[in-house]
This record gives sequence, structure tokens and C-alpha cells, in this order.
Amino acid sequence: MGKTFARPESMSLAVTHYCPGCTHGIIHRLVAEVIDELGICGRTVGIAPVGCAVLAYNYFTFDFQEAAHGRAPAMATGIKRVRPDLTVFTYQGDGDLASIGMGEIIHAANRGEKFTTIFVNNAVYGMTGGQMAPTTMPGQRTTTSPFGRNVDDVGMPIKVAELLAALQTPAYIVRQAVLKPKYIVKAKKAIKRAFQYQLDRKCFSLVEIISTCPTNWGVNPVEAITWAEEKMLPYYKLGEYKTPEDV
Repeated sequence: MGKTFARPESMSLAVTHYCPGCTHGIIHRLVAEVIDELGICGRTVGIAPVGCAVLAYNYFTFDFQEAAHGRAPAMATGIKRVRPDLTVFTYQGDGDLASIGMGEIIHAANRGEKFTTIFVNNAVYGMTGGQMAPTTMPGQRTTTSPFGRNVDDVGMPIKVAELLAALQTPAYIVRQAVLKPKYIVKAKKAIKRAFQYQLDRKCFSLVEIISTCPTNWGVNPVEAITWAEEKMLPYYKLGEYKTPEDV
């Protein structure tokens, strides 16, 4: 009997450092599966800045670069412009992309740089201690908002997909989730479509993915999935916000 499920060739044998219940591993696998299916492992470069995914290079068999906090889009821009034959993507969390890196991602998208961004939104800073992020939900407790996010003081959570979709230049902006199999299937399709647009040299693309962080949320993995579905999905609505056909 042949194998029906196996480790993607683009994934290494390294043991994960992610916390139990973290969905970074699922997203890594989806990226690796897509790269295998497109046959581009030998000419792909990933870029991860500071955050939980700072060690992402351990989990893939293709080339990876490290960027300063929030600066992955700048590095991706340089690599893609010098080597347009390569497939280049950034892998960024919400604290990284939507806070210190907000200017970087907005201007890269507005210039229409031909790389892909995988944006992991778990509503909190992960690796650096569980602080409130620009995406933290109203009333959500973090290490820097122990009484919950007060929107009167710090404003509402930033909807990155909607923000970038409002720009004229970027052409593929989508938000999906990896909370359950029904979401994971759609997330993979979005990631593959984003990479295909890059291969076709069509547009900048960003795939926002709603993820979980049981450790910093202070709940177990099952409770984290329930919380994300009940609290995050009504606010961060899933779906395609912009496609090349819309431009």
C-alpha cells in the first residue's frame, strides 16, 4: 500500500520549538506543501524577522534569511528586485508586521513588490512575553494590558487585510484561519494562490492567517480554538479582500 500522507520534502526533520497547541506548525506545513506542489523548493527564499517564527529556518529545507524586527518586507524587496527569478516570501507575526513593521508592509504593498507575505495573527506578541499587539482584541488581557485592552486608550484592533486592500496597488489580499480542518483547507488554497500570482509576476500578495497562542492567552489548546472562533472570527472576517480581477 502506498503512502497517502507524508512529510513535505520542503520540511526538515527538526523538532519544533513551538508551544503545545501553537498553530505555527500547521502554517509551516501548508507553506511547505504548496512549495512542493509548485516545484519551487530549489529557488525559494523565506524571510523571518523577530518573533516566534525567528527560528523558521530550522523547519524548511530551502534558503531562509533573518531580518531585523519588522524589516522583512525591506529585505524581501531587495532580494526580489535583484533576483526576480526567485520565489520570495516573508513570514511575520502580528506584533512584528502590524507594529514596528507597519510602515514597511504598507509601502511594500503600495509599491506592488512581487513577493508574498504570510501574516500570522494570534492577537498578541508571542516570543517577547505576551504583550498587547495592534491586533489584540477589545478587553483581551495581556502582560501589558492586565485589565484588558481598553479601546478608549489605545484604539480598536487593526484589520491589516482591510487596510492593505484599501490601497490601489496590491492585488491579492486574503484572510483565512487554521483553527479547524475546514479552515485549513481554505488557508492552503489561499497560500497556493498567492505563490502562483508571484510565479506569474502579477502582484504583491498577503495571506493573513488567524492563529492561536494558548500559552500567552493562558488557556489550553482546545479552549484557544474556541476563543479564536468566538472572539476573533466575528471581528477578523475570513475571505478574499482583493484579487487581481478586482484591480
